[in-house]
Amino acid sequence: MSTDPPLLAVEGLSLDFRTRDGVVRALDEVSFTVRRGETVGIVGETGSGKSVTAFAIMGILAPAARVRAGRVLFGGLDLLAASEAQRLEYRGRELSMIFQNPRTALNPIRTVGRQIADVVLRHANLPRARIRDRVLETLARVQIPDPERRYQAYPFELSGGMCQRVMIALALACAPSLLIADEPTTGLDVTTQAEILDLLAELAAQSRTATLLITHDLGLVAERCDRLVVMHAGHVVESAPTRDLFAAPRHPYTARLIAATPRPRAKLGDLLPIPGSAPDLRRELPPCRYLARCERARGTCDEEPLPRTRVSSDHLVACRFPR
Repeated sequence: MSTDPPLLAVEGLSLDFRTRDGVVRALDEVSFTVRRGETVGIVGETGSGKSVTAFAIMGILAPAARVRAGRVLFGGLDLLAASEAQRLEYRGRELSMIFQNPRTALNPIRTVGRQIADVVLRHANLPRARIRDRVLETLARVQIPDPERRYQAYPFELSGGMCQRVMIALALACAPSLLIADEPTTGLDVTTQAEILDLLAELAAQSRTATLLITHDLGLVAERCDRLVVMHAGHVVESAPTRDLFAAPRHPYTARLIAATPRPRAKLGDLLPIPGSAPDLRRELPPCRYLARCERARGTCDEEPLPRTRVSSDHLVACRFPR
């Protein structure tokens, strides 16, 4: 494990949403790190808090959100305590994000070339005469054919895979230190998915960009990530190097996720579903939010605090009875 300080350190992040039906405790003491040049995957069921964590890092939370506690350290700066002017300087230049649905993330009434040019103009120290050239170079870098023509295209004129490449071009236009990819292959066919992921890996390797890959697809992260962070109901239940986590998952939720993942030549009956459903985060919950679904549960599992056990130097598990 590298002794260099992490590029990103999320420490004890707790976050609520105020709704008409009560307060939703969306994140509770979420902690993990990302090192320079590393690809870290965040996995878990829908509603586990993966995207909310990303939005908190980027500083683009909804008005109803309230950060209750924690820090998000990026290069030594606490992004949660930073001013909006400081965050604007970092977003797009040092921190970039690929959103789940590029068609809704891109401006429908502005050409894709102008949208990328806006980012370059804001963050890159380039004369205006060079900005168009930089945009064309970026479009070519993400393997968009005929960049001159695509520069003038609107998002609705492009395929889903092409829009995703435009999103990647937007995110990488100023060579960020950290790229957050939130379900970057949603809605794409298998061939295009592989092309997009290969492209991200290649570009990250060229510039030592750190990548935070958010997905529910364990098969994808098994091939693409150096380390994994497993989330359930707003908690990080386990984090470990990818190989270690798949070889010996310590948290019962992680083990269930792996058992529910389709494998080559496996039959449908071989898949083991996770019992129950995610808890209602508006209710008062026990320290372990997986308790009601857990086959290992014992009488002491509802006692405070929830232990976070260090299995090895880079393997943590939030469970009273890890295996």
